[in-house]
Amino acid sequence: MCGRRTDRLTELAGELRTDVHTATVDVRDRAAVEAMVAGLPDGWRDIDVLVNNAGLAAGHEPLHEGDPDDWQRMIDTNVTGLLSVTRAVLPGMVARGRGHVVNMGSIAGRQAYPNGAVYCATKAAVARITEGIRRDVLGSGVRVSLIEPGLVETEFSVVRFGGDRDRADAVYAGLTPLTATDVAETVLWVVDRPPHVLVAEVLLLATDQATATEVARRGRP
Repeated sequence: MCGRRTDRLTELAGELRTDVHTATVDVRDRAAVEAMVAGLPDGWRDIDVLVNNAGLAAGHEPLHEGDPDDWQRMIDTNVTGLLSVTRAVLPGMVARGRGHVVNMGSIAGRQAYPNGAVYCATKAAVARITEGIRRDVLGSGVRVSLIEPGLVETEFSVVRFGGDRDRADAVYAGLTPLTATDVAETVLWVVDRPPHVLVAEVLLLATDQATATEVARRGRP
C-alpha cells in the first residue's frame, strides 16, 4: 500500500488480516516512485495487481476564474502520477506474462460539467491512457481495466472545497451516494475474473445518479 500519509497507511495495515507492506510516497514525485518500486523487498517485487487510485479535484470555479496551481496539482496527480507508477510497475508484468492494471477514472471523464473543466479533462485522459495501455500490452497476458465511479462520499469533496465540510456535505445531501467499500468491492470483482476474462470498463453509479450532473435528491433511507 502506497500513499502520502504514513499514519493512514499504518492504521489501515492494522485493520487488514494479511501481511502488508507500506510505502510513504507522493505519486507526483517520479524519482520517489521509481525508487520505491525498485526498492521493494523480496516477496513484494512481483506485483500482480496495480490499482492507480491516487487522485483529486481542486477548486470549483469557471476556467477563467480558476487557480492554475490547482490545475497543476490535478494534472500532476491524476495524469502524470498514474503514468509514473504504471511505468515503474508494468514492465515487470509484461516480462512475467501476467498482471492487472486497474485505473480509477470518473464519470467526469465521460461528461464535462460546469466549473470542472480541468478535473474532467484529467479523467478523460485516464480513460484514453487506459485504452492505449491495453492496446500496447495486447498479447502479453496483462489485463488493463478502467473503473469510473460517480458520486462517492469520501474526503474528495472536502479536499475540493478546501476543507469546507458544509459545502462538501451539500454535494451528497438528499441522496445515497456510493461508498469507498462499493468501489473497492468492484475492483475486487474486476481483478478476480478468470485469466481469459477482461472487464475493460465499469461505470459505477449510485441509484440516485443518472449522469455527471443529474441526481435525484429525495432523502436518505
